[in-house]
Amino acid sequence: MASLNVGNLGEFLREQRRTAQLSLRQLADAAGVSNPYLSQIERGLRKPSAEILQQLAKALRISAETLYVQAGILDERHGLDGVEVQTAILTDPALNERQKQVLLQIYESFRKENGLGSGGKDGTASGHENGRGTDTLDTEADGGPHAT
Repeated sequence: MASLNVGNLGEFLREQRRTAQLSLRQLADAAGVSNPYLSQIERGLRKPSAEILQQLAKALRISAETLYVQAGILDERHGLDGVEVQTAILTDPALNERQKQVLLQIYESFRKENGLGSGGKDGTASGHENGRGTDTLDTEADGGPHAT
């Protein structure tokens, strides 16, 4: 077996597919990839692109970030309290400021419900992790910067 350092990814995908009670063919169809290609990924013979991983994640109903970590595209990070998600929302040019604020509030409410605390106050990003671009959202969302 030619090792491309994706063996763990293949095993993980197979496990997720079986947990979702999907056949190889069903997952391939749902993700828009060929059955042989998915089989090669699961056996560690192929390294899928980030786009393919995103399609697989969507079909499996798991986060694409999880697959990116398994594939070695992203380093597993601990203790960031959703900073990546907040950054993605805040930097998405397809969303207006109000949509961004609402998405952040929903995201934080789910995190709190699951006992994971908040990355920011009032369901908005605090901006303390990257130091740029979030003060405008806080100001627009609640009429002024957060006082501590």
